[in-house]
Amino acid sequence: MIPLRDSAPTHRFPLVNIGLIMLNIAVFLYQQMLPELQLNQFVFTYGMVPARLTGSVAAFLRLEQGPEALAAGALPLISANFLHGGWLHLISNMVYLWVFGDNIEGRLGHLRYLFTYLLMGAVSQLFHVVTHPSSAIPLVGASGAIAGVLGAYFILFPRSRVLTLLPLGFFITFVHIPAVIFLALWFFLQLLNATLAVGVQPVAWWAHVGGFIIGVIVGLKKLKRQSRIY
Repeated sequence: MIPLRDSAPTHRFPLVNIGLIMLNIAVFLYQQMLPELQLNQFVFTYGMVPARLTGSVAAFLRLEQGPEALAAGALPLISANFLHGGWLHLISNMVYLWVFGDNIEGRLGHLRYLFTYLLMGAVSQLFHVVTHPSSAIPLVGASGAIAGVLGAYFILFPRSRVLTLLPLGFFITFVHIPAVIFLALWFFLQLLNATLAVGVQPVAWWAHVGGFIIGVIVGLKKLKRQSRIY
């Protein structure tokens, strides 16, 4: 399923969302210009490597390194959200962010949306670290943060409909799907893949699951805050 647009109106210009998309594209284009050796080094430096983070936390708890080194080791929790493994990876993520992110920014406000997006990205990667603590494979991509956007959208825009490109074998059709069904199905597929996955997987399914859950919590907190105001 490929979302093309949603029916929820946007009440403010999505400055931050557009900025995030442009930053993701700019970083990927920079990656494309790097020689293979430098690219690998770049990805391992700024991608999230679970074994490196867990090792850094263990060293901190043993008092073998200070909080500055721990903070430096945790930097990829943010930076990895702006790296991508290929054109398809980038484009698919940016399409989802474009369709759903503007409405969340409109509801949260510019600065709160930026902070929330980065937080959801970091927490989603922690879900991956917890489920793969010894992995030496770098995790890259905005998928976890965008999963958080989808979770928040699921709560805040339940009556919206999503124009969806739906491939059916050799045929392609366009259908309007209620957002709650589209996103519930998306989450179910991520959860199914996460629970059935065996061995090394090319997709960090648990990061998607964790991001969506955090997004749902963000949406519920926003609704609760609105109910107090009104």
